[in-house]
Amino acid sequence: MKHTFSIFCGFLALAACDRIENVGKAPSFTPSMNNQEHFAMSNPTMPQAVPHERKADQASLWSRNRQSLLGDRRAMGRGDIMTVVIEIDEKAEISNSTSRSRNGSESLGIPQLFGIPQRVDEKLPEGASLGNAVSINSTGSSGGDGSVSRQEKLELRIAATVVDVLPNGVLAISGLQEVRVNFELRELVVSGFVRPEDISRRNEITYDKIASARVSYGGRGQITDVQQPRIGQQMLDILLPF
Repeated sequence: MKHTFSIFCGFLALAACDRIENVGKAPSFTPSMNNQEHFAMSNPTMPQAVPHERKADQASLWSRNRQSLLGDRRAMGRGDIMTVVIEIDEKAEISNSTSRSRNGSESLGIPQLFGIPQRVDEKLPEGASLGNAVSINSTGSSGGDGSVSRQEKLELRIAATVVDVLPNGVLAISGLQEVRVNFELRELVVSGFVRPEDISRRNEITYDKIASARVSYGGRGQITDVQQPRIGQQMLDILLPF
C-alpha cells in the first residue's frame, strides 16, 4: 500500500511539472528550430532540370520562372510557404420529438357452460363468480424530446509550410503560430493535405479545401491554468463511479 501511494504521488508530481515551470513567468514559446517546418525548409527537394529550349526564357519578363515579374509564386515544393485562410461561421440546430401510446383490453367470460359456472359459484367466496372468468387491461405510453444547438465563428490567417510532396502531387502542409500577451500564450495549429491547383494566385487556400484538416486554436498560461480543474479533481472524475 505504501509503494502504491508513492507511485501515485510521483504521478501527480510529473503531471504538475508543466504548471510549476511557469510559476512567476510567462509560458515559453515552442522552439522554431529543429521542427518539422524548419526541416522541410532546410532540406528542400532537388530542383528540376530546365530544358535547353526554356533556358532563354529566364531572361524574359514573360517567363514562367518564379523570379520573373509574372512568374507563378504559388507554393509547389517542399519548404515553400502558403497562407491558410480559416473562416468558420457555422450554425446547426437539430430537434427531435417522439411520442407513442398503446391501449389494450382483453376479457373472457363463461356465464353458461353445461351449468358448471353455477355449481362452481356456490363454492366460491361471496361476491365471486365464474361468469367473468378473466379480464385484462393494459395501457402504455412513452415520449421523448431532444435538441442540439451549436454556433461557431472563427476568422484566422496563418502561414503554413509544405513539409512533403506526395507521389500524386498533393502537398502536405503544417503551420504553427504563437502570440504571447503578458502571461497568456495563444496558439494556432493547422495541418492537412492540399492540391496545388486549389491554391489561389495570391498563394492562399481556404480551410475547406484542405483534406484531413486539423485546426487547433487555444492557449496556455496563467488564465488557462486557472480555468482548468485541478489534477486531483480530474483523477476523481475518472475514478469515482458516482
